[in-house]
Amino acid sequence: MELSVVYSRALAGIEAPLVQVETHLSNGLPAFHIVGLPETAVRESKDRVRCAILNSHFTFPDRRITVNLAPADLPKAGGRFDLSIALGILSASGQLPADALQRHEFLGELALDGSLRPVPGVVAAAAAAKWAGRHLVVATSSAALAAYVPGAGVIAAPDILTLCAHLNGSEPITAACADVCTTNPTHPDLRDVVGQEGARRALEIAASGGHNLLLWGPPGTGKTLLASRLPGILPPPSAEDVLAGLALRDVHGCLSEGGSARTGLCFQRPFRSPHHSATAAALVGGGSRPRPGEISLAHSGVLFLDELPEFNRHCLESLREPMESGEITLSRASQQVTYPARFQLVAAMNPCPCGYFGDPEHPCRCTPDQIQRYRSRVSGPLLDRIDLHVQVNRLPPGDLLTPRYTGEDSATVQARVNRSRARQEQRQGVPNARLSPDALASTCLLGSIEKKALEAAATQMRLSGRGLHRTLRVARTIADLESCERIGLPHISEALGYRA
Repeated sequence: MELSVVYSRALAGIEAPLVQVETHLSNGLPAFHIVGLPETAVRESKDRVRCAILNSHFTFPDRRITVNLAPADLPKAGGRFDLSIALGILSASGQLPADALQRHEFLGELALDGSLRPVPGVVAAAAAAKWAGRHLVVATSSAALAAYVPGAGVIAAPDILTLCAHLNGSEPITAACADVCTTNPTHPDLRDVVGQEGARRALEIAASGGHNLLLWGPPGTGKTLLASRLPGILPPPSAEDVLAGLALRDVHGCLSEGGSARTGLCFQRPFRSPHHSATAAALVGGGSRPRPGEISLAHSGVLFLDELPEFNRHCLESLREPMESGEITLSRASQQVTYPARFQLVAAMNPCPCGYFGDPEHPCRCTPDQIQRYRSRVSGPLLDRIDLHVQVNRLPPGDLLTPRYTGEDSATVQARVNRSRARQEQRQGVPNARLSPDALASTCLLGSIEKKALEAAATQMRLSGRGLHRTLRVARTIADLESCERIGLPHISEALGYRA
């Protein structure tokens, strides 16, 4: 047979579109051509494939070889098609049965000795192959990661020779299993925080309803310490969030080669803390071939921005749309990629450039103009999207030198958060922070007294429509923490206190 078709997968964001690798052998002078919009790394696969076939004790045909990567308008990049091209040549030259190839999809870069190397995007490829009803063949070091997709049939192939023996039926390869870590994720414990009862309460509310949080106060009061404790009281991620998080980390390259096979996959809610010198592309993603940024890597977790006013104004403004939509779309001339970006924003800032405005123990040396310029670095629309504004005050030195850990630990707080989040999931299917306007009207019902009180407070505080709705969502979360069916005046009063 002089024509063969092998299935593979490209990579577009965290999606894996199907690519048919068509190989044709014809008479004429020996040549090797690859068509179908290949980039440089794909064109260079000709030499890798030739050496891998010869070093695996197969015959490389001395004929005119044409490889078409269909569809032709989809950009092809990387060495992920090496294995498919090699198997297509072997099948077209009669060295491999064609019927065995139709039940599999192949993904892997070839070494010159015929062994397989891992490539990014195996999680997305495994999910796509599962829906197509085919098995996915990947390198051994990527098999445990790909097998994490429920119901996916993943085959770990160390080299071409072993894989061909499996396809011929002489030495079958057992399907790979997900090597999942059985230990619980470890997070810093909330019990380490001394005092700061108001900030601890705000953390619990933020975790329960998925709300954004701003901590402000003098330097050294524990704002970063508090923020790092939030992941430890969040509910465990859902299976969908785990799969999306693994796919994002796989595309970005956060999962080191072979690390998942050695230590097991232990996914926990991410906590991303970029430096304030990060660019907009680092935060939201970018590049000629768009890669996920910090907001996508923080999907289903926490994005912590310390020293919020020190970030570039353009970087902060680029967060506004993802905070509302939960995704980011990166458009380039050749392609458009959408990454999930549903994160909880936790920000920390000082009240002025020197940090001591309002501190009774340290006089502030900033002029009113300096304070205004410093605070104006964070725009009003961005602050309006942050539900909880909490002041973190300085503790007496005696409390720090002889700390009394009287606060609850993370496990106790997380138990209450889990019960509150379960009420929300049962009632509307999403956390309170993600309530749609229609669901907000039906879920957050107010009595006449509560409605008048909230209306008067919103008028006095000049709350925007977004600010009013977010206050209502926070009040609903506070009521859920207390297992109350209706929102009362104490819940509204506490929610309004966080909109100072």
